[in-house]
Amino acid sequence: YYDSSTKHIQDKNFLHIIKEPRVAVEFTFPLEKDNGEMELITAFRVQHSHHIIPTKGGTRYADNIDLEETKALATLMTFKLSVHGIPFGGSKGGVKINPALYSRAELDRITRRYTVEMVKRNAIGAGIDVPGPDLGTDSRTMNIMKDTIQTFYGKGDLFTSAYTTGKTITQGGIDGRIESTGLGVFFGIREAFNHVALCKKMGIEPGVKGKKFIVQGFGNVGYYSSKFLHENGAILIGAAEYNSSCFNEKGIHPDELLAYKTANSTLKGFGKSSWTSTEKDPFEVMYNPCDLLIPAATETSVNKSNAHKFQCKVIAEAANGPTSHYANEYLQTKNVCILPDLVLNAGGVTVSYFEWLKNIEHKELGLIEKKWNTNVQLHLYKISAGDNFDEKVAELLGGATEKNLVYSGLDQIMSKTMNYVIDDALKSGITIREAAYKSAVEKIQRVYHEAGVSL
Repeated sequence: YYDSSTKHIQDKNFLHIIKEPRVAVEFTFPLEKDNGEMELITAFRVQHSHHIIPTKGGTRYADNIDLEETKALATLMTFKLSVHGIPFGGSKGGVKINPALYSRAELDRITRRYTVEMVKRNAIGAGIDVPGPDLGTDSRTMNIMKDTIQTFYGKGDLFTSAYTTGKTITQGGIDGRIESTGLGVFFGIREAFNHVALCKKMGIEPGVKGKKFIVQGFGNVGYYSSKFLHENGAILIGAAEYNSSCFNEKGIHPDELLAYKTANSTLKGFGKSSWTSTEKDPFEVMYNPCDLLIPAATETSVNKSNAHKFQCKVIAEAANGPTSHYANEYLQTKNVCILPDLVLNAGGVTVSYFEWLKNIEHKELGLIEKKWNTNVQLHLYKISAGDNFDEKVAELLGGATEKNLVYSGLDQIMSKTMNYVIDDALKSGITIREAAYKSAVEKIQRVYHEAGVSL
């Protein structure tokens, strides 16, 4: 996508520099397992771009990762951050294990040793490189990494909480982080469906209300994307998991489906579904006619073998890389609008940026000004309302909570970026994906032009 998108950039300076990672390390360390056996663990960390410091990116625990994949993911992170104007360079890391095969104590030891090895290589720090969770890791992983830093290297360092993001709130995390990726997906979809010129080109009515959608992958991102769309009038008609799926043309409530999946570990048998499948390909539900398809699970789930089967009008890439290059080109010829992952699934890293700011400032977002704002707004309302003073209205004038500010900030960033890339795509006669990459690369180019290249 990088090569096909940069052909639309007139200034070719620095393009080859921007493409390649600055730091890429592969290292090993020993693990003593619970049974006393020793195992050699392979791990990676890649810092793709230092045009802005620190770098930022997830940490993946998976047995199929390698250095080349980590480089590619770090590169994607640079462009994702750049297109949204978030002041980090991109990075990525990982440990080559299947976390399901290790005990909690073993995973904690792996995480602590991985953290120590990154410190040795100057590859972690609030002003160096800030890891976050990814596939196979979670908030506990980030808590353990932060605790390791504080325990062994934290003396005199005020910013150890800012060494990682995606932590639990008690460890310096931020309210709203859990649902942030799905919420960001919703904000991006909402803006696309509210863009009159784009809807006219696609031949659909503006607005998400009444739009029928199908989601592939009903995990965290798939659920929260569905939840926020449902709350704003869209209709979930189908969901697909790796082992089951469900479909109901009349609509499915996301909360009811999540409760069923949590209780049964499958979508099969969901009572309000008119069709379920495990005997045949569960992904077949994705091929039903709908306004919107949300791939929120694996990479290249939309590919050469199934691209011709889709009957959706819009594909919203909630996962990383869900559409293969062939499928992307083919679907464009069928007038299917693709909202790219580069823009759409940046909610998590955006809110991680807010968490990093919170840790740097050592205070909850909105803490200092909340009471003052509440009192001022309430006083002004009392004066203006007079005898018509309404207690219910007064309750709404309370100062913003941390979650309010997180939602508002995420809405601002996602909405601004989505509208910009859509406008540029329509104006320049290119795809939204190409417009997103073009915007990201041009912002990085501007840094090099204005600051020069370091010696």
